[in-house]
Formats: sequence, structure tokens, C-alpha cells
Amino acid sequence: MYGWIWRHLPGSIGARLLTSLVLVAVAGAVLWYVVFPLLEPAVTLDEVTVRK
Repeated sequence: MYGWIWRHLPGSIGARLLTSLVLVAVAGAVLWYVVFPLLEPAVTLDEVTVRK
């Protein structure tokens, strides 16, 4: 999959590298600001049960 994306990016190596870094940053931002807040109610990390 990454090879397919790399082959379809336009420009020289430098432009491809910059474009791929921007794509990674956008994917990270979408995960951080959209996906993770939607999943937070389903994943209860604050409720910890400790047994003795």
C-alpha cells in the first residue's frame, strides 16, 4: 500500500517526501481530533479495579 501511494505522488523525491509527511500529519490529526474523542466513551481508562 505504501509503495502504491509513493508511486502515485507527483514530483521529485523531495516533493514526494514532503507530501508524504503532510499526509502522515493529516492522518494523525484526524485520529487525534476526530476518531479518538469518538472512541473515548467506549474505552474507560479512568475506571481501574485493583484486587487484593
